[in-house]
Amino acid sequence: MYKKVEQLEAELENFELPFGGKLAEDNRWVMMAKLIPWAEVEEEYAKKFTIEIGAPAKSSRMALGALIIKEKLGISDRETVEQIRENPYLQYFIGLRSYRNEAPFEASMLGHFRQRLETDLVNKINIKMCEEAREEVETEKKLSRAERRKRV
Repeated sequence: MYKKVEQLEAELENFELPFGGKLAEDNRWVMMAKLIPWAEVEEEYAKKFTIEIGAPAKSSRMALGALIIKEKLGISDRETVEQIRENPYLQYFIGLRSYRNEAPFEASMLGHFRQRLETDLVNKINIKMCEEAREEVETEKKLSRAERRKRV
């Protein structure tokens, strides 16, 4: 069973840390989370499930986020879960709203995540992220040129 997540984007400023403070906006995981089209992932991921049957599945953001963490860090499934458990930035990246000192899922869930998030979907997401990053670079270039013209 899968229940669509109402609010896909975990808000950085509302992420709760146990000892106060805020997550840094320039952290690599925070910046990457902004690039991923979570709503599109959610749409595709939800199609893999029925609405009424079975235990509720983990969110698409948790599933994809965990797989990205595993691949980016080059670690095992067990180490991925442990890294997520220990790191508030990784917990934010997978969509949790606050830091928890317990694992959000068992290491065996990564196998299920891999089955549900097929290569075509991951490739589609990568292409979308690259397009958005390219557009952002082009916008910055245009703004730089406009600023240089104003100075002359």
